[in-house]
Amino acid sequence: MIKLNTNENPYPPSPHVLDAVALATNESVRLYPDPEAAALRRRAAEMYGVPADQIIVGNGSDELLALILRATIDPGDRVAYPVPTYSLYDTLVAVQGGEAVRLPFPPDFRLPPGLAATGARVTILCNPNSPSGTLVPVREVDALARSVAGLLVVDEAYVDFARESSLGLVGRRENVIVVRTLSKSFSLAGLRVGLAFGHPELIVGLRTVKDSYNVSRLAQAAAEAALGDPAWMQANVARIRATRAKLTADLTALGFQVLSSEANFVLARRLGHDLGPLARALAARDILVRHFAVPGLTDALRITVGTDAEVASLLAAIADAH
Repeated sequence: MIKLNTNENPYPPSPHVLDAVALATNESVRLYPDPEAAALRRRAAEMYGVPADQIIVGNGSDELLALILRATIDPGDRVAYPVPTYSLYDTLVAVQGGEAVRLPFPPDFRLPPGLAATGARVTILCNPNSPSGTLVPVREVDALARSVAGLLVVDEAYVDFARESSLGLVGRRENVIVVRTLSKSFSLAGLRVGLAFGHPELIVGLRTVKDSYNVSRLAQAAAEAALGDPAWMQANVARIRATRAKLTADLTALGFQVLSSEANFVLARRLGHDLGPLARALAARDILVRHFAVPGLTDALRITVGTDAEVASLLAAIADAH
């Protein structure tokens, strides 16, 4: 099975991660994990240049997004975000009884006009965005932070594959929270570790609504080791970027419209054509890609950037299916 539908990293994590997990398994699984993940927060502070009191650790970035809305949204409060984007936002807003304000992206996936003027208590920007892979420049994110009435959450799940990050805004804008995950670039999807960066008072607020032991000892040990070996992650990111460029060029040659991606996936479109049958034909060959059977995206496939061999098999199968 070639699995190119969930944006996992095709390469393994740093060998130091496996060593750390083995050591933690042998020594400490009988004990509860550190509820504050202090060692991991210190390591993250060293790597990202953000004070530890401005960092909180979550069970993947999904939990951190849930905590943010749990801490800020009462029934009827507005949460705004451009669409199409990560579908979990809809669910999290509904759980809190909030009102989702969904502003359509224009065709080029620039920020929708009016996003800052919704009066939302929380505005969310997935950047790079999923499923488009497009990136809003940091200067525009900064302008958005200055314009929104409430909190701006920048979901940077894919940012290590991009050319720039909004993390520097955390020290300048008290209303900005940047959310990261170690699932994608650090190859830790199976261990569920996320980081959120924000003003110390925002972080204190999130700590009051999180579960005590939300991140396991094994996950904390793995994440600390992964952050301690950034060169391994960066080498894998470089390989994925190179494959992404070739995949984009080859899909374009096959007649797809492919947006310029800053993530570890691409969005390939054939305007006006339902690509569901193509996705099913690929699945019949044990190649999984993501088709969105929703208005506005039926003519698109989101394809994770796999290894060169996996991408070659995908392209051959698409060519055969023509």
